[in-house]
Amino acid sequence: MSKLKLYDMSGSETGDLELSDDLLVLGSGEQAVHDVVVATRNAARQGSASTKHKGEVAGSNKKPWRQKGTGRARAGYRQSPVWRGGAAAFGPKPRSYAVKVNKKVGKLAFRRAFSEKVLHNQIMVLDSIEIAEPKTKLFKDLLKSLKIENPVLIVVDTVDINVGLAARNIPKVKVKRASDVNVYELLRYSQVVVTKAGLEILKQRLADGDGGAE
Repeated sequence: MSKLKLYDMSGSETGDLELSDDLLVLGSGEQAVHDVVVATRNAARQGSASTKHKGEVAGSNKKPWRQKGTGRARAGYRQSPVWRGGAAAFGPKPRSYAVKVNKKVGKLAFRRAFSEKVLHNQIMVLDSIEIAEPKTKLFKDLLKSLKIENPVLIVVDTVDINVGLAARNIPKVKVKRASDVNVYELLRYSQVVVTKAGLEILKQRLADGDGGAE
């Protein structure tokens, strides 16, 4: 049975929360984590790069000059990729970079990524997060009182509008619902701050094997 320390918004320790070892995975899942991260990053790519092949470049099929007798190299058309203003040889075309990930792989990856955070004491649990006004300074003061430096992922059960607005202009700070957190975000942020209610949702996802691979 693992234990996570519980804190209030002033940074004072208020107790412990138990986390069943059945929810954690440390003996396997490294490849699963890699596969899910690759799939997540690929899904973020637009794949909209486009170049013209020789059939799309404007110009006639007329030879620039006759085949022999000019002293120049032979040339068949002005759209040649070797010419300036010509086509692109083997250039990119719009495509999807999406990679399919098996559901079981996604579930294993999420459990492994979360387990690593627990193992390295990179998860801090708060009773709750409340901001009186949507001001960046108030959220910075909260992070300072908790002695937390960026980058940090704030995980909550529901995103309060004041919390969301106060945190959005702080570099390397992200507020996310526990139901939407994915493997890539757990790895990207060195520190995870989760509310007590948000942790219950994460525990349920771990128990159900919800990987959140998208």
